[in-house]
Amino acid sequence: MSWAFIFPGQGAQAVGMGLDLAARYPAAKAVFEEVDDALGETLSALIAEGPIETLTLTANAQPALMATSLAAMRALEAEGVSVTDAAFVAGHSLGEYSALTAAGAFTVGEAAKLLRIRGEAMQAATPEGVGAMAAILGLDFAAVAEVAAEAAQGEICQAANDNDPAQVVISGHRAAVERAAEIAKARGAKRALMLPVSAPFHCALMAPAAERMREALAGATLRAPAVPLVANVRAEAVSDPETIRALLIEQVTGAVRWRESVMWMAGAGVTGTVEIGAGKALSGMVRRIEKSMGAFAAGTADEASAAAAAVKGEA
Repeated sequence: MSWAFIFPGQGAQAVGMGLDLAARYPAAKAVFEEVDDALGETLSALIAEGPIETLTLTANAQPALMATSLAAMRALEAEGVSVTDAAFVAGHSLGEYSALTAAGAFTVGEAAKLLRIRGEAMQAATPEGVGAMAAILGLDFAAVAEVAAEAAQGEICQAANDNDPAQVVISGHRAAVERAAEIAKARGAKRALMLPVSAPFHCALMAPAAERMREALAGATLRAPAVPLVANVRAEAVSDPETIRALLIEQVTGAVRWRESVMWMAGAGVTGTVEIGAGKALSGMVRRIEKSMGAFAAGTADEASAAAAAVKGEA
């Protein structure tokens, strides 16, 4: 099989994520310690004990999810699987930072610091209550993009996440997103769900956050990844560090083209994915996008062991 290692984004966080990885694998435990050192605080205690409301704050969730993904990657390495066993890495939004760190482009400490800045900048980009996001189920990306454009009425409303053939997330000014949700239902959407998020991610309202990340990334050391990254905003593989740096800025306001990214990987010969980190949301999307593609998760110690066996051809 040809593999892609994929890394989850915000929404996958859960109190206690990664604890059994840290308990079984010393290298996984060391990741949480490295993140604590980089941030100068015990984020690991928040991950272990909660409360979930504090863990879910964007500035905490982003480095916490990266830490859990890298702990899972260290578990896979302890089981004899390297990132270079994958043809590509990809991540959903903040998951791109996890993917790049797994592939050696960032250090764990640098990624933690960048994601803390990113989370704070995204939260600060709009006053509370100004923006919103909604998941539109049962319409494809082109149809939702039309709905968003119609609903904007001079405000911002964009298709933000093209997750799978029947799930597209919109983002923008709250009133415009609410209008879009009603228009989508009238156009045949099965459901239009307002999402419990603290800011309208991946739309033009995030422009101040993109500028903050331009500054932060300008001072960051970014090496070529050991395997190519399938970038959110391009839905194709990139390896050049300066191109990746520019795309990480662009993805703050740009759409996450996840459906197209998975289709691109399938077209490039990928036949299986391993979701490295918390939850299994991406694996579900992969199955809905490309039914023939195998989808494994590696978020717990037992899952990491089983996924490693699959990658090594032992399962």
